[in-house]
Amino acid sequence: MNFYNGEHIRKDLSARNFEELALEVFEFQAVNNQVYADYLRFLGVDFTRVDRLENIPFLPIEFFKTHRIITRYYDLPDDRFLRFRSSGTTGMTRSTHYIYIPELYEKSFLTAFEMFYGSVRDYVILALLPSYLERGDSSLVYMVNRLIELSASDHSGFYLYNHEDLYQKLLLLRDSGRKTVLFGVSFALLDFAEKYRLDFPDLIVIETGGMKGRKKEMVRDELHDILKEAFGVPAIHSEYGMTELLSQAYSRGGGKFFTPPWMRVMIRDMNDPFEMLPSGRSGGINIIDLANVYSCAFIETKDIGRVDNDGSFEVLGRFDNSDLRGCNLMIA
Repeated sequence: MNFYNGEHIRKDLSARNFEELALEVFEFQAVNNQVYADYLRFLGVDFTRVDRLENIPFLPIEFFKTHRIITRYYDLPDDRFLRFRSSGTTGMTRSTHYIYIPELYEKSFLTAFEMFYGSVRDYVILALLPSYLERGDSSLVYMVNRLIELSASDHSGFYLYNHEDLYQKLLLLRDSGRKTVLFGVSFALLDFAEKYRLDFPDLIVIETGGMKGRKKEMVRDELHDILKEAFGVPAIHSEYGMTELLSQAYSRGGGKFFTPPWMRVMIRDMNDPFEMLPSGRSGGINIIDLANVYSCAFIETKDIGRVDNDGSFEVLGRFDNSDLRGCNLMIA
């Protein structure tokens, strides 16, 4: 498989092919990712004997705060990489994700968007992401900016705190019947909802999570009820992603997320991180992201969740004492 060209990022990837590719990526990273190889040796894992997904060790996400997680290209200078950094409050250690091939990220997020919503050229893409936009090193802003460019619409664009301009733009798009997607960080969407009311049932509002101390944390259903009333929509969509990944899952409402075929969520026992749980059981979220072939595709997150029989998953909360992450912090 030619991972460099992203041949593995495709809509028709079967479950069987996923497992074969995941094991191939695992072997590739066990040999060529120095940090991951050291971690496997520390665990006493012989990668040549791993022949099932359930036996692949997942790298704790905290390693992205302290190490350069790079496969094969770890000997190149930093200026050869695109670098994404996680959001964080003052004094918080931020994760860094080194991206050697940005085209893989673009293929991943664009293919996933088209799987869930259709061609981006059919939409006006709006973004209310002030805290991310102000940082300049956000993977979310990179993704949305590219979607804005590909939409090829003069109406598409970012908004900071100019809510009145956004309100007028939404009214214009509603009255003209234009298909519209609004990406928004949770606190900014709530700020908007405090001032304005719309009746725009065809609008797709995609909240990306993130209070970051700007507003009190609230359960997802409470947040979505407020936003549904403010925008006049039947459901609030959500995006589940993070700095350390190159793929996103989407929910069309109710907090039930679906992954693209090259991404999979597995649930680990909260008392034994190497024990995988069956569908319906709650535990820590582990993610296999095959787009992450040149960093680490096997990530142990600090989220708590549950996988359903249809492969979808829910996010139920966070482990205690873990740093708050910018993308999707809602507690179900």
